[in-house]
This record gives sequence, C-alpha cells and structure tokens, in this order.
Amino acid sequence: MTLRTLESLGSLAGRRVIVRCDLNVPLKGYRITDDGRVRASLETLNLLINQGARVVVISHLGRPDGRVAPEYSLRPVAQRLSELLGKSVGFVPETVGDEATAAVAALSDGQITVLENLRFSAAETSKDAAERRSFAERIAALGDVFVSDGFGVVHREQASVFELPQLLPSAAGTLISTELEVLEKLTTDPARPYTVVLGGSKVSDKLGVIEHLLPRVDNLLVGGGMLFTFLAAQGHAVGKSLLEADQIDRVRGYLADAEKRGVNLVLPVDVEIASAFDGDADHTTVAIDGIETSPLGTDALGLDIGPETSARFAEIVLGSSTVFWNGPMGVFEFDAFAHGTKAVAEALTQVDGLGVVGGGDSAAAVRALGFSDDQFGHISTGGGASLEFLEGKRLPGLEVLGW
Repeated sequence: MTLRTLESLGSLAGRRVIVRCDLNVPLKGYRITDDGRVRASLETLNLLINQGARVVVISHLGRPDGRVAPEYSLRPVAQRLSELLGKSVGFVPETVGDEATAAVAALSDGQITVLENLRFSAAETSKDAAERRSFAERIAALGDVFVSDGFGVVHREQASVFELPQLLPSAAGTLISTELEVLEKLTTDPARPYTVVLGGSKVSDKLGVIEHLLPRVDNLLVGGGMLFTFLAAQGHAVGKSLLEADQIDRVRGYLADAEKRGVNLVLPVDVEIASAFDGDADHTTVAIDGIETSPLGTDALGLDIGPETSARFAEIVLGSSTVFWNGPMGVFEFDAFAHGTKAVAEALTQVDGLGVVGGGDSAAAVRALGFSDDQFGHISTGGGASLEFLEGKRLPGLEVLGW
C-alpha cells in the first residue's frame, strides 16, 4: 500500500486542518532546552499556512498521566512556534471543549492555533479502544481534515495517532514522509559498508533491533551503558556499572550469531570509569579487563567509552557508506564523559554517504555538544519509532495512513 500524502487531500484553502505534531520537547522550568522537534514541524505547518488552511496543532508533552499538569503545558511550545514561524500562533488551554471550539471557529485562512496537551486526558493513551475513539471523535469535530506529522508516536495506538485519522480524510505530513524515505534506505539495499552504532543505558531496549539488524549490517558498534552487559557476557568484571544480568545469556547468543554471520560486532577495548555518578567524580581510563583491578576497585562505575575505543569507532564510521546511530556512548550531560559521544558525532558528520542520528537521546546529545542539524544526513525525530521500524514491527499510526 502507498502512504497517503498531503497531495491526496486536494486544496486545503479555508479548511480546518488538524495537525498531529510531536512537540514533546525537553523543558527546564518553562524553558525549552532543545527545540529540534518544533523546528522539524515547520515545513508541514508552513505548507498548510501558505495554502490558506486554518491550522489546528495538537500534540502531547511529557507524561502527565491523564491529569492537568501545568509543568507539561504546551504554552511555551506555542510561543516558540510563533517565533519560528514569524507570525502569531494562538494557544487554547484545553484540547476539547467550548473554548477550543470557539478558538477554532474564529480562525481565518492561514492562521494557526495550538491546543493544550493531549495527555491531560487519560483517554488519549487509554487501553480501551472505545474510550480512545470517543476522545478522537471530540477532536475530529474541530476539523475538516487530519494531517499526521508526529513520527515519534506512530508506533503507538493512541487516540490522536490511530483513531483520529480514521474519522477524517487523512494524510501524512512531510516530516513523516521524509522519515520513512530515510528509514527505508536503511532497510532496503543500503549502500555498504553499513554500520549501526548502538548506545544508551539498557540493552533490553535494543534487543529487537539487534536481532533484526544482525543479518543486515556489516558493523555493529556497542557503547553506552548497555556495553557492560556485553562485557559481562564475555566474562569481564564490571564493578558497579549498569548491568542487566538477566540479559547476559541472550547477549552471548548475539555475540555467537555475529561471529557466525561474519558481522563485525565491535565492543570497547577501554572505558572511562568513575567513583560516582557525578560530573566531578574521580575518574580514570582503564582497559576492559581492568575495571575492578583499578584503584576504584569494585566500586568502579563505567560512564563512557575510552579514547582508544572512541578512535576505533570513529574510524569504522568514517569508512562506512551508511550509518545509523541510536544512543549516546556515555553520560554526555557531564563534560568528563561526553568524549565518546562527541567522537561518534564528529565522525558521522564526515560520512561520505548517509549518516542518520536515530532520534531521542542521540539527537539531544548532538545538539547539546554543539553540532547543528544540517551537519548530518538526517536526524530522526522518533527514537522509539525509528527502532521499531528497523525491528520490522507494525506501526499503527502509519497503517491507518495506507502504509
């Protein structure tokens, strides 16, 4: 089947267009600390505004668990959208209700308003399909057509993602179209050598993608907190480093499978260890067989890949034609443990081919470390959705758009 795109909706001038964006940005207080997802929504929103559509933006932010939580309000996002679009953006402090209905009815052609956080209603994420549909029907009453452009949530069966596009003429926005185009390049005859770099805290979060990609990649590089489960599977002592002991046998299976398939599964040869989870903690670099024999002993806590590993990872990335990276190499929020993540990011900017940052913490990391989005081939807006795509899982929010 073919994904329905904006062109399938015909002229949108004067029509009320509900756009499901993913504006789930990190906030510190009421200040946005990374507006990447807001900027990613601009192309679709500008297209609609320029067509003379009456644009109604809906999104979630954080996990308010079905309650009205001011700290998760979309008001700061609406303000940032106004700045980036260079025009006034309205904000309605509810998702459905009389105030929302009145605000949408008052829109003129080319105007835009943002409704309050979808997840202030428990119905948005309810396990009860009837409850979700009822909520979706109330949202649908506000619009004439629906545009799905929140790629970060297409792997969820939620009211605004799954039920709502079934209630109105619907199509994917340009962000989703672009995400799919890039991800299909990673799964359909990618240019080789093809390298996947995986990091982040838990190996259990990446089990499916490892299993699905092992038959498809040339190199699999493992860093982040998950690396210590791999090291433990090889028999190394890891001190107090993050360890998922219940996954050791499964990881051993991946190591054996990689060897059998001739996949270059690369683990660190050195790590940065510290006395505590603190940016100012005592720290040192050790070989992987020296974690507990270091001066820090069994209290050693691994917080980054080491310099030799960083150089090795960067070399493999630079020699690749296709690279997908998901998950930081260390605790990048602390300067002392950001070196591995920075080394991979720097190499990715120089790839002669397609280099993809797989959303989530990886996207936040590259921006926090001073890289700009245009230095990479693509920065995904959906970490979890990207991984589930690469695992070959069904994505409900795309299925309802004809994909």
